[in-house]
Amino acid sequence: MTDAAGPNRYQLAEMGALLAEPARAAMLLALIDGTARPAGELARAAGVSAATASAHLKRLLEGGLLGVHVQGRHRYYRLDDDDVAAWLEAMALPRAGGVRSVPRVDPPLRRARTCYRHLAGQLGVAVCEAWLERNYLAADGGGLRLLGAGAQALAEAGLALPPSAKLLALRGRGCLDWTERRLHLGGPLGVAVTGAMLDAGWLRRAAQGRALRPSAEGLRRLALLGARLD
Repeated sequence: MTDAAGPNRYQLAEMGALLAEPARAAMLLALIDGTARPAGELARAAGVSAATASAHLKRLLEGGLLGVHVQGRHRYYRLDDDDVAAWLEAMALPRAGGVRSVPRVDPPLRRARTCYRHLAGQLGVAVCEAWLERNYLAADGGGLRLLGAGAQALAEAGLALPPSAKLLALRGRGCLDWTERRLHLGGPLGVAVTGAMLDAGWLRRAAQGRALRPSAEGLRRLALLGARLD
C-alpha cells in the first residue's frame, strides 16, 4: 500500500470505494489482528456467499489492501502490511463529537488489544509514551527506534527479543490509536516487542476477538518499565 509519492485523487477515491461496501469492510476488520484467514471464514464474517466473497477478495487484492498466502490448494488472506492496519484504525476514528471524545468500546478491548500484530489500546499507548519519556525509544524522520538503554531494559525485564544488533535495526512507527487518540508503537519493532510479551506470558489472547489480557506479572513488569494503567 505504501507509495512514496503519496496517493493521488483517483487512488484515494478507489480506497473509499473499497471501504464503501460493508462486506469488504467486515473482511478487512476481521484481518486487522494480523491473522491470515481462508475465504470461507471471511465470507462468514461478512455474511455473504462464497461467490460474493470471492469477488470482494479479488477487489481488495487488486486494490493493494490484501495479500494472499498459497499453501497447497488453500489460499489464506491477510492485510497487505501494517500500513493498511494503521490506515483502517485511523479511518475508524469517530468523526462526531469532537477530537477529544472517546468512542464507546468494550472495556477489555479498550484496555489492550491487537492492531495488526502489535499492542494497542490503553496499555499500548502507556508503553509508547513511557518508553519515549524514559529515552528507551527515540522519534526520528523514519519513525520510532529502540535505543541501547531500551534494549537493555527490556532484556533485564525478561523479554526474549532478537539479538541486540538486529533489534536496534528494527523500525517502529507511531500508530494512531483508535480508542485513545494517541500513539502506540507499531511497525516491525512493535510486532517484535508484542510477540515477546505474548511469549513471556505478560499478555494472553482472548478466546475470541482482538482483546489481549495482561497477566498480573505482565502488569508488574511493565510498571517497572514505566507503563502503568490507571
